[in-house]
Amino acid sequence: MQDFEVNTMKRLKKGILFFLTFFFLLGLCSAAASRITAGCRGCVRGRSRVFAGISAEKKDSLDVIFLGDSESYTSFSPMDLWAQHGIASYNCGQSSQRIQETYYMLKTALQTQSPKLVILETNLMFRDPGLAENVLLTVGEPLRFYFPALRYHNIWKSVFDGPKTDADSFKGFPVHSDIEPYTGAKKYMQPTDSVKKMPAHTYLYMDMIRKLCAKNNASLLLVSTTSPVNYSYPKHNALEAYARRYNIPYFDLNLDDRAGIDWEKDTMDKGDHLNLSGARKVTAVLGSYLMENYSLPDHRGEKKYSDWNTLLEQYQTAADRTENG
Repeated sequence: MQDFEVNTMKRLKKGILFFLTFFFLLGLCSAAASRITAGCRGCVRGRSRVFAGISAEKKDSLDVIFLGDSESYTSFSPMDLWAQHGIASYNCGQSSQRIQETYYMLKTALQTQSPKLVILETNLMFRDPGLAENVLLTVGEPLRFYFPALRYHNIWKSVFDGPKTDADSFKGFPVHSDIEPYTGAKKYMQPTDSVKKMPAHTYLYMDMIRKLCAKNNASLLLVSTTSPVNYSYPKHNALEAYARRYNIPYFDLNLDDRAGIDWEKDTMDKGDHLNLSGARKVTAVLGSYLMENYSLPDHRGEKKYSDWNTLLEQYQTAADRTENG
């Protein structure tokens, strides 16, 4: 009996030592990965590039953070907001971003930024990847947040291949020139009392996002970009009810005609996402809304933002090349 207890204690001590050593080494690797990505955002591949991009921005240089899935990063152009209003923003949208990723994307941004406004594009609030993936994301995202080596595990590839350029991404916004017309009903927002149901985990993480914004003195704005493929009046009703319940401003661009979207020219994939032309129209309307409803500083002319003007020139060159074919 005594030998059994002794052996059990030895195994327990070995187990504890193993896990302590593992997490110590993981912490060292995470610190190294964070340093590498801060100086070389192009070294990060795949969907983690956005995390590296926002982390590499100058400390406390951004007043607006965009969150959301591909509807966000194809719709809202930070460089156009800069050119028109001097608003310093960054688009943290990811393809098919899950709301668990949204929360930890915001936490990542708030490590180095103190935004006055967080804009959440709402399409992801209806996404339900299923129980298994929800569990994996709920467990995996905090691990990747606290141990960045797990998120940036593929940076070693850059040692052999070299970093990829970020020239096509302007503060998180990529320039898309493709045109595939939308041929469906132009009046797709038909009034109804129907309400689209949101998944239960959306409410949980939206509570966390709201509290995180409040804790960091950042206003939260919900925005639905123009998309006949992704939006409908039942979704609008659900979002409006949610926004009213929690006293959050909600701006639905699907019910605002000021952008003047031409569905023959302003979408890249038949009404799912906007291309550059459509995004610039939507960004112009959103910029006017922000100026009317928020006190956001105009940083144009400030010396510490001179690199924004340099990037704006590159953006305008890329945009002109795209729009002129």
